[in-house]
Amino acid sequence: MYQRSYLQKLIKVMNEPKRFIQVLVGPRQIGKTTLISQLIKKINLPCIFESADAVVASDRTWIEVIWYNTREQLKEPGVDGYVLIIDEIQKIDNWSEIVKRLWDEDMRNGVNIKVILLGSSRLLIQQGLTESLAGRFELTYLGHWSFTEMEAAFGFTAEQYVWFGGYPGSADLINDEERWKNYVSNALIETSISKDILMLTRVDKPALMKRLFELGCLYTGQILSFTKVLGQLSDAGNTTTLSHYLQLMDTAGLLGGIEKYAADIIRKRSSSPKFQVHNNALVSAQRNEFFGEIRKNPAEWGRMVESSIGAHLLNHSFVEGYSVFYWRHRNDEVDFILEKRGKVIGLEVKSAGMVSKTSGMDAFNKTYKPDKMLMVGAGGLPWQEFLRISPSSLF
Repeated sequence: MYQRSYLQKLIKVMNEPKRFIQVLVGPRQIGKTTLISQLIKKINLPCIFESADAVVASDRTWIEVIWYNTREQLKEPGVDGYVLIIDEIQKIDNWSEIVKRLWDEDMRNGVNIKVILLGSSRLLIQQGLTESLAGRFELTYLGHWSFTEMEAAFGFTAEQYVWFGGYPGSADLINDEERWKNYVSNALIETSISKDILMLTRVDKPALMKRLFELGCLYTGQILSFTKVLGQLSDAGNTTTLSHYLQLMDTAGLLGGIEKYAADIIRKRSSSPKFQVHNNALVSAQRNEFFGEIRKNPAEWGRMVESSIGAHLLNHSFVEGYSVFYWRHRNDEVDFILEKRGKVIGLEVKSAGMVSKTSGMDAFNKTYKPDKMLMVGAGGLPWQEFLRISPSSLF
C-alpha cells in the first residue's frame, strides 16, 4: 500500500543525519494529516505541528514565529533535535523565501530542526520549490487512494470503488448514500474549489470555473473541444480561460484534461482534451442515480468503469513518472496511451461484451508501432484486476 510505504520512507529520513526539507503534496482528504500523526507516534524526536489553514495569507511573520519557538524548544536539556511540521504551507504569501532563509540559518548554525511541509495545491507548492528551495527539498506526491488501499482498509469491492472512489474519509458513509453524496459535494468538492483554488489563485470567473468542473465530471472519459464546451456554458469566456481553469483544477486533484498523443509536443498541446476526474467519487456524488441503479445501466456503468481506469492511470502517473494520453484519428480511437522513457503502451477499455480487438488499436499499432497493446475488460485483462496493478509494471 502506498500510504504504508510513505510512512516507512518518512521514518527512515527522520532518522538520517543528512537533512532535507520533506514536502508532501496531495489533494484534500487523502490522509496527509493522518500519515503525519502516525509518523509522530513512530519516531523518537519531539514534534511541533502547525497549520496555516486559518492564517491570513499576508501574515508573513507566522512562519518565523513558530520556527523561532521550535528553536527555543531545542535549548531544553536533553533535546538534540526537533521536527517542525507545517500544514497548508502554500497559503502563506512568499512562504518559500521565508522557509529558505530560516532553513539556511539553521544549516549554518548547526540547528537540528527537521522540517516537513504539507500542501494541497500542487501548482503553488512546486512554484515555490523551484523558485527558492532548489537543492534543499525532497518532494513526495500523495495521490487519491487506490482500489487495493480502499479494499485493505475498508473492504471495498472493485464495483464499490468504481462508484464511491478513493476518499478514505467518506468510506464509512457509503451505506447511507444520500449522506455520502452530501459529504463529498460539500466537504470535498466545494472546499477544494473554494480553499485550494479561489482563495489562492486569481480566478476572474469563479462561476464559470465551477460550471466547467460540473461539465467535466459529466463528460469524464470523453473528448470535447473547448469551443464545444463554451457552447454549453451560459457564462461568457474563451478557450484560453477554460484551459487555465482546467489546469488549476488538475493541480488541486479534481479534474484534468488528458492530451492527444502525437509525434510532436505542439500538436499534443493544441489538442482537444479528454476530461478525466482524479477520483470517481467526484462524478458519483453529482449524479442522481444510486449505486444499485447505475449497475443496471450497462452503458452508464461502462463509462464509470472507464473513468475509474483513467483515474487509476492518472494518479499513478504523478508517482511513477509516466505520461497519459489518448489517441484519435478520424473514426479510430484508443482510450489511453502511456509513455515512459521512449516506450509506448496502448490501452483500450471494454467493460462489457466480447471484444477481442478494435479498429483503433489496429490503426494505432500500424502508425506508431507501440511496445505493447492491451485490452482491459471484455476480451482482455479483467478491469477489476487492472485496478490492482501498478501501471509502471507494464513497461
